[in-house]
Amino acid sequence: MAQPPFSICVYCGSRNGVAQPFVDVARAVGTWIGQRGGQLVYGGGNNGLMGIAADATLAAGGTVIGIIPQALVEKEWAKRDCTELHVVQTMHERKRMMAERAGAFLALAGGIGTLEELFEVWTWRQLGYHDKPVGILDTDGYYQPLLKFLQGSVGHGFMNDWQMDLVRVGTDTHAMLQALVDESTAPSAQDLSEI
Repeated sequence: MAQPPFSICVYCGSRNGVAQPFVDVARAVGTWIGQRGGQLVYGGGNNGLMGIAADATLAAGGTVIGIIPQALVEKEWAKRDCTELHVVQTMHERKRMMAERAGAFLALAGGIGTLEELFEVWTWRQLGYHDKPVGILDTDGYYQPLLKFLQGSVGHGFMNDWQMDLVRVGTDTHAMLQALVDESTAPSAQDLSEI
């Protein structure tokens, strides 16, 4: 099988949320990746936005790499028809493999698991462990309260503006994905071999 031209790790909810735009955006992200022959890396679940993005990627002709801990295989209903489904032992293994297999990271709406994954790759970039682009797709204003809180953290002296600048925030699905692909395929992107 030919190597996909790009690989994006998508963090998102194992639930649909209460608003239709969350579902629509997850489907649009998967469709965009698949139509361009790209690779979706994600948490391997079949439920919620995770399953929707994976289904859309496969339906549009893309590759899907799912990575899920054994303890969550039943809880998140592992998606058995992924191009590759990796069942690992720990959450740390899951997150590391997801990060290694991706050239960029994108957070859609989700709960504390999504936020934890976003903050981890953001922190790794801040520390110089990688220089892969990180994006937040702010659907229906979902991330506005969090971004306001983080700006408050800058104001209180616990963060700097350059740390905020390490993450791209947008509302346009296609523009966000294209920007992440363009940056991730540039020669400067580093791997995660030292993490």
